[in-house]
Amino acid sequence: MDLTPTAWQLWMVAALVFGGLEMKLSGFVTLWFAVGALASSLAAALGLGVNFQLLLFTAVSALLFGASRTLFKSVFMRTASHLKTGVEAMLGQEAVVVEALGEPHGGTVRINGELWTARSLSGTVPEGERVTVEQVEGLKLWVRRPSASMSVPTRELKKERA
Repeated sequence: MDLTPTAWQLWMVAALVFGGLEMKLSGFVTLWFAVGALASSLAAALGLGVNFQLLLFTAVSALLFGASRTLFKSVFMRTASHLKTGVEAMLGQEAVVVEALGEPHGGTVRINGELWTARSLSGTVPEGERVTVEQVEGLKLWVRRPSASMSVPTRELKKERA
């Protein structure tokens, strides 16, 4: 009696291992390898060669992985808004002037509990006043009084900075 496993049995074991890993891991990735292994198991049972089995495993796994990422993103993430983090999240937020913002060097503002160097786009701003962050340039914030929050064309902004 020969107990050597056949190719289709090895592919089935691989599919079971990938399926078990999918249940243990939370990435929703190994499921596609399990499906690829099942497809290769079927190819092996039909007597197709090892090269074709490996190619089928790779192609099915890669196609399902790519399609699922695209499908899940378009179906489940279509209403999700982009989460702003870091500097991007500061734009439009209010800050409190800690050190008066005057010409030519600016001052300091507190935003989200942190102190930042700031320059005013709306003239001198006294300590304690609230301002809105209009732009971030390196480690410097460009702020404006909320009452003066009309948009400034880029060339005027560059002229004020000079």
